[in-house]
Parts: sequence; C-alpha cells; structure tokens
Amino acid sequence: MSDLLPPCPACASAYSYQQDALLICPECGHEWAASEAGAGETAAEVRDSVGNLLQDGDTVTLIKDLKLKGASSTLKVGTKVRGIRLVEGDHDIDCRIAGVGAIGLKSQFVKKVTG
Repeated sequence: MSDLLPPCPACASAYSYQQDALLICPECGHEWAASEAGAGETAAEVRDSVGNLLQDGDTVTLIKDLKLKGASSTLKVGTKVRGIRLVEGDHDIDCRIAGVGAIGLKSQFVKKVTG
C-alpha cells in the first residue's frame, strides 16, 4: 500500500505489499519477485490466430467454439471479448466474458478486431 511499490502485474491493483523478497497482491493473490517489478514490459509478443500483434486492452473474437472446463456451457464462435490483458503462461490472455466471468484464453483461438 505504498506509493513506492509497483502495481500488481496480473490485475493492476495498486494495493501490493512486500513480504520478504516477494511482492503480493491481496486482491488476486498473485506473487512476484521484487526484482521482476518492471519485467511485464519486456514480455514476449503475443499474436492472434492470423498473426496480428495483440496488446493489453484490445478487443478480440473467438474463431471456434470453446468448451469451458468444469462447466456445461460453451463459448460460441464470434463471441467478442473486450479489454483483454496479456499474461505469461499456458493461457496468454486473461479476460472477462459477460455471463461467464474471468477466464484465460489461448491466443491461437482468437482474432483481433480492427477498427
């Protein structure tokens, strides 16, 4: 909760705090090393299914139906997702979808909406 600590790289919360060598976000539970504080800007570039470069805040659409693990519902092709956030890991896009909530998507299943 200090102005000297960086915001959480996962959810951009300003309420991060330091515990030993780690910085911790109380809102999403993300933990990262204090030495990684500015590392989010040097992340590898993420491209959609057709090769367009994706950035935080972009709008994308799904290019195929995706079954949700642990649920009986399916995300349909053409579903528009606004305000994506790029993350590192197996699923490289974090987003919120109305009626579903927060989920992670792989960039190979989305196409950037231009215009």
